[in-house]
This record gives sequence, structure tokens and C-alpha cells, in this order.
Amino acid sequence: MTFGKGCHLHLIDGSSFVFRAYHALPPLTRKSDGAPIGAVHGFCNMLQRYIDGNSGRDAPTHIAVIFDKGSHTFRNDLYDAYKANREEMPEDLSPQIPLTREATRAFNIACEEMEGFEADDIIATLCRQAREAGGQVTIVSSDKDLMQLVGGGVEMLDAMKDRRIDAEGVEEKFGVRPERVVDVQALAGDSVDNVPGAPGIGVKTAALLINEYGDIDTLLAQAGSIKQPKRRQTLIEHADQIRLSRDLVKLDEDVPLDFTLDDLELQEPDPDKLLAFLAKMEFRTLSRRVAEAFGVEPPVIPDTDPSGAGPAAEEDAAPEWPAIDPEAYERVGDMAALNAWADAIRAQGYVAVDTETTGLDEMCADLVGISLCLAPGTACYIPLAHRTGQADDLFGADALAGGQLDMQAVLEVLKPLLEDDAILKIGQNMKYDAKILARHGITVAPVDDTMLLSYALNAGLHGHGMDVLSERYLSHQPIPIKELLGSGKQAITFDRVEIDKAVGYAAEDADITLRLWHLFKPQLHRRRVTTVYETLERPLVPVLADMERAGITVDRDTLNAMSTAFARKMAGLEAEIHELAGRAFNVGSPKQLGEVLFDELGYEGGKKGKTGAYATGADVLEDLAMTHELPARVLDWRALSKLKSTYTDALQEHINPETGRVHTSYVQTGATTGRLASADPNLQNIPVRTEEGRRIREAFVAGPGKQLVSLDYSQIELRILAHMAGIDALRTAFREGQDIHAMTASEMFDVDLEDMTPEIRRQAKAINFGVIYGISGFGLARNLRIPRSEAQGFIDRYFERFPGIKVYMDETVAFAREHGHVQTLFGRRIHTPEISAKGPRAGFARRAAINAPIQGTAADVIRRAMIRMPAAIEGIPARMLLQVHDELIFEVDEAAADALIGTATEVMESAARPAVHLDVPLTVDAGRGRNWAEAH
Repeated sequence: MTFGKGCHLHLIDGSSFVFRAYHALPPLTRKSDGAPIGAVHGFCNMLQRYIDGNSGRDAPTHIAVIFDKGSHTFRNDLYDAYKANREEMPEDLSPQIPLTREATRAFNIACEEMEGFEADDIIATLCRQAREAGGQVTIVSSDKDLMQLVGGGVEMLDAMKDRRIDAEGVEEKFGVRPERVVDVQALAGDSVDNVPGAPGIGVKTAALLINEYGDIDTLLAQAGSIKQPKRRQTLIEHADQIRLSRDLVKLDEDVPLDFTLDDLELQEPDPDKLLAFLAKMEFRTLSRRVAEAFGVEPPVIPDTDPSGAGPAAEEDAAPEWPAIDPEAYERVGDMAALNAWADAIRAQGYVAVDTETTGLDEMCADLVGISLCLAPGTACYIPLAHRTGQADDLFGADALAGGQLDMQAVLEVLKPLLEDDAILKIGQNMKYDAKILARHGITVAPVDDTMLLSYALNAGLHGHGMDVLSERYLSHQPIPIKELLGSGKQAITFDRVEIDKAVGYAAEDADITLRLWHLFKPQLHRRRVTTVYETLERPLVPVLADMERAGITVDRDTLNAMSTAFARKMAGLEAEIHELAGRAFNVGSPKQLGEVLFDELGYEGGKKGKTGAYATGADVLEDLAMTHELPARVLDWRALSKLKSTYTDALQEHINPETGRVHTSYVQTGATTGRLASADPNLQNIPVRTEEGRRIREAFVAGPGKQLVSLDYSQIELRILAHMAGIDALRTAFREGQDIHAMTASEMFDVDLEDMTPEIRRQAKAINFGVIYGISGFGLARNLRIPRSEAQGFIDRYFERFPGIKVYMDETVAFAREHGHVQTLFGRRIHTPEISAKGPRAGFARRAAINAPIQGTAADVIRRAMIRMPAAIEGIPARMLLQVHDELIFEVDEAAADALIGTATEVMESAARPAVHLDVPLTVDAGRGRNWAEAH
């Protein structure tokens, strides 16, 4: 077919497909030889789905996948720093690149690339040729650089989001029409591609300038008339740089192609060729799907690794479910329909559940509706408390919208189901929904949580929020909540959302959750993390929910007094800083501080950022503080300022008016190692190294007639290191109850224990804990404020005295590189996708891999203790309130404090057994008092 009017060319941005495919699933290896094939698998699935999904009016008559060939293009000749800061391709992706070309050809799709030109230039040239021939073009990509081509019969399609981008969409993105995108990009620059642009001018400002002056040339010609001095100076001084940037971002529409549009005509795949390629890749599911489409038998693919123990298996991909269609969900508007859903749930034995509420604080938010899902595509929403916005009484209360069921009647039907041990309730972050329903007298159990399933399977690979999981595993972008609620001051709560709109959003959440559950649950066994999920994640949900609902009393008067004291001390520090500086300035202004330190006082090491201001972060000030007094005082001032703003002031805002207590929320997936995170408010990061930081704990108090009890694991991570690295000296010291830091100092510095000084012990303590986190000589020097050479000498001596630690570190890194993960003693896997990274990230990835099994094992131990604790203390008038790293906080009747300490200590010290028998004992330090500071 000769390309011309009526023809439709689809140009797929191959690099975009490949990288999206690479990041869409956990690592996948070919069972026969261990070769990485995850990106190829994802690429083939995306290609197949794209072809299957494009029929009718928008179907292509011509199609090609366009790739980049090599990294050097004509732009590097124009500017040698172009793309110079791009990260190297991941090691496991590089060998897959040729296979994606082979895959394209196996689908009988044209695969094009040219030396010296980027794929974008080839696409630009083909767009021009297609326009001139009278045809249409769809560019399958979301790359902003291609948006300059939109218009005149050319549109873009973001295949992952199924979103088309026309001229209006481009204007929404850049603030200008497509033909002026190049000018905006030339001014704004691009940090990813290292396009310099005009310093200090972003996309919004660039769009304003181009809309006012028309184009770059006119703008630069009239730059001298611009009123804003800084903007005028920037444009005049950087005119040549701006013109160079325009040459870099403008796509070349005249690439000398060695093929024609006619060569890109759509062709049917050859079944034998395509299936042979899929068989070679060992893609069983995709092979079956393709074979069914052609009406032939799928190829026989030997199962060379029946255990399925690799990082992932192709069966982890989503099955062929019905498309997610928010318009297809049911609105439950009468009791007959609700009872029908209840009968179906009872018959099936599992259901996905999600609640919609007026906010994110489970202690205050009101229930608005409940969504249920029985099967992919079969979901409903039960609206309960949507409001019309019309006042129905003299006090202005809003009326309930019509067509809703009585909340109490609905909960009476759902309560037996939600509490039935024979019916599994599936949720995403189920702890939130369980706490909401608990306020209505419903104890939801048993539960499965897709967020926790993902965490057990993929810790370290990606986030575990529903939107992230849906896009990665279902290739579906959920309805954004902002579309319903709006944002900023104009935002509404969910009870103000129209019910018809709420149905699609709410039921979609339940539908996505159930699909993720079907996808993730079978993977637990294949990835050998069933025990992690079933013993460390799932049973912790009700424990955390009870702790969060209990909360802890915080004394407002104590916080107020501390805020006042901090303010006075900050004022004193400001006066001291001004005296050292020789003048007054705003200590809280990084810009003014930088000018004082580097311009006026002449300190060395000043570095300016893109805004022209000096960097004055903590790392900069800590280095300067080793030799100068002023930055040391600024660090003290900042520490007090943070304590005041983050804790003594902000904590008062978190006191619940009904309970008088602060109710933090624990995030099980907040750290890759299994450590819990605390939020709203964060009670785990209260500083304890300074006297002022420790004093904040005085505000956390027990109720009348009660005490707070603190139980804290003693040096648990060092004990685990001693066990995992097999360090005899450390194991002996722990077994004999020695002062481990004094023992280390004695071993390293040849000092008898009776001659030990606090300074030598402090240095040994810093090294002991620093080594766990892979501290460098530079980092230790900063912590101890000693020369770097001396600090490095300490570390070298440490490894000489305890060589097993170095062996452990090297073996752990080697394991991570071979398997793509490390694991705790309890089987928790922490993936290490950047372990083979180059540059600055390499050191961080190595340190993280070394520390993860130690910190993760410690986190697993305290989780096991927390899970066992409620049953153990059931007969004691006590509640577990907080978990802070290695410490548990309880509130207990004064008379029962001893009983609690005895029972809880036994639970904590035996928590590792019987799963793991450590070579060293776990010991717990106990304390009690009227407040947390006394107890700790």
C-alpha cells in the first residue's frame, strides 16, 4: 500500500516501552540459564496488548517501533556535556536490549534505528513525511520532548494511561502551543538531558515570556527592555547558551532514512516465527495466548526449574481479566440488593472490602460508604452518608442525599460477614478500614492485605500503595482522588462527592484490590515468603490497630512550657551567632547564612546551587563545625527550632479532642527492612541524643493510678551481628554480660578495662554502631570530630581485630549481587536492585545491603514479640501503646507493673525462638515512671 491520505501511521517509542517494561515487574530470569528477561517479557506483553487494543477507526495501517542506537549523536558534537549525567543502564537490562529488537521483528513489526540520531529524530522525520503525504500519525509515548510534533494530523498516546495528547494537552503541559514548545524547553533547560537553558527560569516563566514575545529570537532581541532586573540580566548574559539549548531540544525532521513509509505497512505476524521466539524466551502464558489467537497448538516449553524458586516467574503476570470499567459497577440502593451481595459473599468465602470516609485520620473520620468486590469486574458501592449540600434545619446541617440505605441497617447485615472466621476479608491497607469499622462495633477478621502481600514479595523494589501497584501489575491508572475532591482550599470531603461519581471511584478500589490479591497470593509460595507474610505481617495488623486506637496521653502544659524554654534558648543562640558573625541576620535563612559564612567570613568549601545561593545543609555545617564555632551554634539553633516546630508545638495539634490522647499511625511498609514507621505524628524520630530532645518524652504521661513501662532491647543489632558474622569475642562478651563498648575499646586500643576512659569508650561505641551501617572514615570523622585519617585508622583496626565482620560484609554483598536480594534470619527478603550501580549510589547500595539483614532481623524479632504480647499480658491490667525501634511502651496499673515487666520481658527475650536460635542472648532493659522519660 502506498502511504497517503487515509493511512494512519503508529510510531512506538521503543525505549519508553522497554524502560516501562523493565520497571513494571520484579526481576524475571529464564529458568534454563538464569538470563534476565523481565524487560523482554513486559515489552512483549505491552506490544501484544497494544496491537490487540487498536482496532476500528484508530487502527494503524502502518506501524514501527523506533529505538535509539548508541549514545553518541550529533547533539554531543554540539555540546559534549549533553546527557553527560545520565545514569548507566542497569546491568541486567543491557543484555535484554537486543532481545527487544528481536521481539519486535518476531511480531512482524518494523524495527528502526539509526547511528548518530536519537529515536525522537527518526520519529520527527517520519511525522513530517506522513503529514506531507496526507496521512495521520499517532506517536505512542509520553515523552515530553515529542510534544513539539503534535498538531497537523499528529497526536500522542500514553499507552500505559490510555490517554491521548493533542494540541490542547500540550498547551496544558507547557503553557504554549506545540510549535512553541521548543522555545520553552530552550529557556527552561532539562536537568535529565543536561540541557543548560537559562538559569533560574522554569517552564512557567518560560511560557509567560514566549507568550508575550512570540519566540526565542524576538525575546532575546528585546531582552534589554524586560522590567525585571534579574530576568533581564539572565537572558542577556546567557543568550548564546539559550540558543544552544534550542538546537539541542529541537528535533531533526530531515534524518536521511534508509527506508520509506511504505516499508512500515502493517503485517500479520508469522505464527511459527513468533511462537518460536516466545518459546525461546520461555514465556508460557504469552505463548498460550498467542497460540489461541492463531488457533494453533502452543509450543511445549520444558520446565527446567519446577521449584519456581527464581526471583519471579512469568505466571506472576496478570491473567486475562475483564477490563476495569468504572461505569460498570453497581450502586447498591435497596436492602434486597445488599442481601443478594451478602448471600454471594457467604457462598464464595472471600470478598474485597474498602471504606470511603471524610478524612485520613481513622480516629476522627466519618464513614461515608463501603465497596465490595467478589470477582474482577464484579464490584459495588454502598453509599451511606453522602450529603446534598442543602441545609435541612436551622443550624445549617446538610441533608443526606437520597437513594442511600440506613447505615445501621447496612452494618447489621455486614457485621456477621465481616466477623465470620470462615470468610476472608481482603483489603489494601486493611488496618485503616478495620479501625473505621471498629468504631462501629465491628471487629474485622480474618484479613488479607494486598499492601502487605506486595511488601513481603517486593520490599526494596517499589512502593506498595494501590496506585503504584495497579499501574505496575495491572497496567491501569486508578481514578485520581483529586478528580473527585479537588485540591487546596477548594477541596471537599468525600461525603460531598456525587454518589454516581463515587460509585466508579470506590468500587474500582475494591476491584483493583481483589485483582492484586489474586495476583500476589499465589506468589508467596513460589517466592518462599509465605512464612514472612503469615507470621510477621498479617498477624501484626490487629495488634497495631489496637495500639493506635489506645493512643498515649500527652500533657499540653508540659509542651507549652518546653516551647517557651526552647524559644528563650534559641534567642540566646541567635545573639551569640550574630556576635560571631559581626552583624545581625536571619539565622533561619539559608541564603543569608551562606553569604555570612562564605562571602563575609571567607570559610572554605562554599558551593552555590542553581539558584545562586550557597548550600548550607547539615552536612556542610557539620564539616565547618569541626573548625569553626559559628556553624556549630547554627546547628544547635536548628536542632532547637526543629524540636519546637516539629514536637512541642506540633504535638499539641495532634491531641484528639475526644480522647485527650495522641494516636500515631504505624506504617508496616515504611522501610524496606521491616522496621515500622510512625506518622501523624511521627513518634519514632524524637531526638534522644540531646538533653532537650530527651526532655520531650516528659510530656508523654500515664493516666491516673497508672505508670508507663519501657522495655528496650539492649544492643540487639550488635548481638545479631555477632551471631551472623560469627565473632567469638563479641559472642563471649554478650554471653558474659560484659560492657560491649568497653570490651571493644579494650580489644582495639589495648587498654585494660579498669583503665577505660569515657572518651575511649565513646569512640568504640561510635565504631560499633557505625560499622553496622557501613560507616566510612569520612562519616566517622564527622561523628567524632576527629581527622579523617584517624577515623579511618580506627575502622581499619576494627576489621583487623574482628575479621569476621569484613568476611560477613563481603559475603553479603556477593549474595546480593548474585540473587538480587538479601534476607533476614526469618526469611524476609529485601531486594537490592541497585547493588551493581555505579557512581555515588554504589556505596549507598552496598551499605544498605550489608545492614539490611541485621536491621531486618532485629525488626522481625520485635514484630514477633508484639504479635505474641496481647495474649501473654491478657490477664494484666495493661496496654501496649507504642513501638519505637527496639523499644515497647506500655501503660499499666501501678500495682501490676512488676507483673507486666516480668511477663513482657520473657516474651521479648524469647521472641526469636523457636524459628531462630541465636548464639547470643537477647536482653531487655526495663524502666517505669509517671512519664516516658522516667520510664526510659
